[in-house]
Amino acid sequence: MNFVNVVGQIYFTDRFLDYGFSTYGSRVLEFTEQDLGSRHDPMDEIFPKVAKCTFHRFGPSGTIMRHDVLCVLPLNILNEKIFVFLWFWFIIVAVISGCGLVYRMATFSSSFRHLLLRGRSRLALADQLESISKKCQIGDWFLLYLLAKNMDPYIYKDFIRDLDSTLPEKDLKA
Repeated sequence: MNFVNVVGQIYFTDRFLDYGFSTYGSRVLEFTEQDLGSRHDPMDEIFPKVAKCTFHRFGPSGTIMRHDVLCVLPLNILNEKIFVFLWFWFIIVAVISGCGLVYRMATFSSSFRHLLLRGRSRLALADQLESISKKCQIGDWFLLYLLAKNMDPYIYKDFIRDLDSTLPEKDLKA
């Protein structure tokens, strides 16, 4: 769910900034490495610091006069820094969430679950763990994994030995 959320945040922020956000951080990094004389600031494209403003006011004769002036937009200086931070934050969260998603998908594999259980319970006998892994479903494995994380290794070894001796054989025909 985190991964879907961050991808959605990137998409909607990209749309909000007229599709300039998805490459914003990488373009800012390229900008900082360019030669001072020939570089073009990508932050100015999305967050201009100066813009043309049109003011209408009443002139001396009572008619509306139009004045075109340059307006300084100081808040955009802050906005460009905030969105550079957000770009990197979204990328970091997307990578971490993507790794977590791959890990969760890998736990659907019984051989991967067995490897994780063996890594958590080093003192238990390998044949007992393999026997239990073959008899367990994913929910059973998760409970055993949590027990391995939270129990003393010696007590967990005894628990695995007792569990292996009391679990019935799995009926593979059913």
